[in-house]
Amino acid sequence: DRHPDATIITSFPGLGRLAGARVLAEIGDDRARFATARGLKGFAGSAPITIASGKKKVVLHRHIKNRRLAAVGPIWALASLRASPGARQHFDTRRAAGDWSHQAQRHLFNKFLGQLHHCLQTGRLYDEHQAFPPPSELAA
Repeated sequence: DRHPDATIITSFPGLGRLAGARVLAEIGDDRARFATARGLKGFAGSAPITIASGKKKVVLHRHIKNRRLAAVGPIWALASLRASPGARQHFDTRRAAGDWSHQAQRHLFNKFLGQLHHCLQTGRLYDEHQAFPPPSELAA
């Protein structure tokens, strides 16, 4: 609670004090450690590896990753489903597209890591409407 980034981290749905402390412990205090969100996602193992040649494209999951940070992913994703309507809609959309439950959770975790990186870099709290904007036909 006394950490300067505690309010930012706990503003995310499904990321309470315990899971937030685990995330903070693994990514550290150095904001320059991950120059981009892609670096943080790769460190956590949530970003897929795409191998493409002229004829084939293969998407694999990462084996080399921070396992402690990766272990928080499913916990964070499942807890966010009740707290965030946008996360629930995103998860359900991925499931309807044919993803397995674990794949949809990893995708949601990946999306949250990108948002966390942005919030930590800018010093802003999580905003549900920015993270999961309504579809363009409903917004108009």
